[in-house]
Amino acid sequence: MKRAPGLALKTLALRIPAVLAIPALAVPALLFAGSMRAADAPVVVTSIKPIHSLVSAIMQGVGEPELIVDGSASPHTYSLKPSNARALQEAKVVFWVGPNLEAFLEKPLEALGSNASVVELENAPGLTKLPFREGGAFEAHDDGDHETAAADGHGHEAAGTGHDDGHGHEENHAHHDDHEEHEHGHGAFDTHLWLDPMNAKAMAAVITTTLAAADPANALTYQANAKALDDKLIALDKKIAATVAPVKDKPFVVFHDAYQYFEHRYGIRVAGSITVSPETIPGAERVSEIHRKVGELGATCVFAEPQFEPRLVKVVIEGTSAKSGVLDPEAATLKAGPDLYFTLMRGIADSMKACLSSA
Repeated sequence: MKRAPGLALKTLALRIPAVLAIPALAVPALLFAGSMRAADAPVVVTSIKPIHSLVSAIMQGVGEPELIVDGSASPHTYSLKPSNARALQEAKVVFWVGPNLEAFLEKPLEALGSNASVVELENAPGLTKLPFREGGAFEAHDDGDHETAAADGHGHEAAGTGHDDGHGHEENHAHHDDHEEHEHGHGAFDTHLWLDPMNAKAMAAVITTTLAAADPANALTYQANAKALDDKLIALDKKIAATVAPVKDKPFVVFHDAYQYFEHRYGIRVAGSITVSPETIPGAERVSEIHRKVGELGATCVFAEPQFEPRLVKVVIEGTSAKSGVLDPEAATLKAGPDLYFTLMRGIADSMKACLSSA
């Protein structure tokens, strides 16, 4: 396997499909040419739905990437299937966040040898990386933390204005980018990187460069698609900032600590999480503590996630004035495709606004 963090990429050999005998005028020439271009594209495999969505958007008109963690599955608890293993064996390019999130992929990717270029998007230049919150629940969410975020230009005001070029947010956090060494499981940084649209923009740049190197014949298409994607991400960033602005000061609790990038980008106030990681189900003492804290802090909403046990949320809000809602940070309920990322991010913002506005 050749691992290609950042922009150190390998030009990949393309597979030439056999020419099939097709009766004259059986299909329009334009349609035939389009199908040949798609067949010529390298086999691309992606790990999770948000990454698949970004790659799909850039590959539109050329081909479609494969997806490993499909349906309602979560990378936190996923086991590789035989069909996934076959897809990886055929891949010329693999995009994943990295071993800190998709630990189940590390050994299979190491076994690929030099046939595939493997891109760890957690190493993309320009990413904002936030430290993993070991304490998880309430201690890491105090007012001082949010004041720092606002001072760094990551509150709602910064997200909603002055970001037409999409770079201000990235430059302010250059000191978070030097994470060359990986710590497995929950390492030095939070791996839910895609929950900031400017991080998605940074990852899209690496995806574009990788695909153009692997498939020079379609490089111009990838680059044009990437430009359109960048414009949509900047517009999405402004839309989300406007959506959550009326409720960003209302405290709420989430199922697991996955939303730090969303919090930091838009200056919203998360009071805590039921669990630090969905791999670890909290015990009775932990649930009891959070139930007590919800009442003390006046948390207005407690958000579940569709692929994890909703009963815990019911226990946490029982006897309090808090309402319940659902957030879907990994797009468990959404259909994979180029529009998924935008549906995912708008859905989080809309769910927050709906629950917090009614509380």
